[in-house]
Amino acid sequence: MRQSKQHADVATAELETALQGGPFHVALRAAIATRGLPLQRVQHHLSRYGVKVGVTSLSYWQQGARRPQRPESLRAVRALEEILQLPDESLVRLLAQAGERPGQARPAARSYRALVEASGALEKLLAELGASLDSGLHMLGQHERVRIGSRRELSGRDSQHIVRAHKDGIDRYVAVHHGDPGCAPERMTVHALENCRTGRVRWHHDTGVLVSELLFDTRLRIGDTCLFRYGVEDGTAGASREYVRDFGSPGGQYALEVRFTEEALPVHCHRFTQHSAAAPRSGRQELALSERHRSVHMVEPRVRSGIVGIGWDWE
Repeated sequence: MRQSKQHADVATAELETALQGGPFHVALRAAIATRGLPLQRVQHHLSRYGVKVGVTSLSYWQQGARRPQRPESLRAVRALEEILQLPDESLVRLLAQAGERPGQARPAARSYRALVEASGALEKLLAELGASLDSGLHMLGQHERVRIGSRRELSGRDSQHIVRAHKDGIDRYVAVHHGDPGCAPERMTVHALENCRTGRVRWHHDTGVLVSELLFDTRLRIGDTCLFRYGVEDGTAGASREYVRDFGSPGGQYALEVRFTEEALPVHCHRFTQHSAAAPRSGRQELALSERHRSVHMVEPRVRSGIVGIGWDWE
């Protein structure tokens, strides 16, 4: 009995240490061991939360061979905190820190938890519109122009798309805008600028996600292409520090331009990439600000799945 209690005390101490300093897989392994749950039971509990994760994936996570990345996997992390009786955000925080080097400054960006919650909110908004993540359209090219206002806020953006249908009967595109922390999506407006018109608009206030239907004049058949342009007027949040675009599947060329006002110029700008919301950032490259046009840009000749964006620093 005494040996069993001592073993439990040691396991609890190891868990507390892992939750404080990580890494994620060590903390997860310690939590599962402390609760005495076989992976099959953990999988069963996750299914009761409406989350499907295989035993093999759970094993890889606690070994550090893989990290949760897909939206379904990210929701599982939140559920695991409750199932394993862990403090809120304890695993989320460690997963967000995964891949950072000691002493490395974390970028000013949306938190990992915010990205996970936004993913869930987006799925619900798309369901309300009868849409899905697979729009039936393949991106051939996209050019976004982001405007930063005199208060350093994300004033708005214009986006031009060239798409090709890979399904018959496609008559719309659902545009997604994710405002900065503290934004008010209910005060934003969406403008159809070329070859489309605005349909239904939905938003989720807590995550700042806004979705809008852009309706085409005709139904596309497989192989048909369409070029359209729309804009989003935002300006509802505080100082903006980055603009990111998350691509769920590979595509064509993507160009991102960020333009600043003369009253609010950043001191440094850089581009970056990220395999997923859970992965560390990489591919950092400094960008020179154009003095005449007060803008920076990046071009991805062929988009891969993941996140790309531009960040900047204020004085």
